Amino acid sequence: MANMPQSRKRVQQEATARERNKAQRSLVRTKIKQVQKAIAASDAERAQHAFADAKPIIDRMAGKGQIHKNKAARHKSRLNAQIKAIS
Repeated sequence: MANMPQSRKRVQQEATARERNKAQRSLVRTKIKQVQKAIAASDAERAQHAFADAKPIIDRMAGKGQIHKNKAARHKSRLNAQIKAIS
């Protein structure tokens, strides 16, 4: 356990950041799954709306370093290609 006041504070800050990161990562995964679910149902309009909601969140997480920018680009590209395929 941390003994110095600054190390106690760091432990507390890391716990807060960990919770925030977990929530943000979960949000990105949820949004991607919503798009995939609409694609699986062959509902192009719903997939377009879900993708429009997911895209800025994916970009934001890539900008913050939550996910790598190439991974974000790959997700967006694949989802967009799948939406175009069902349209």
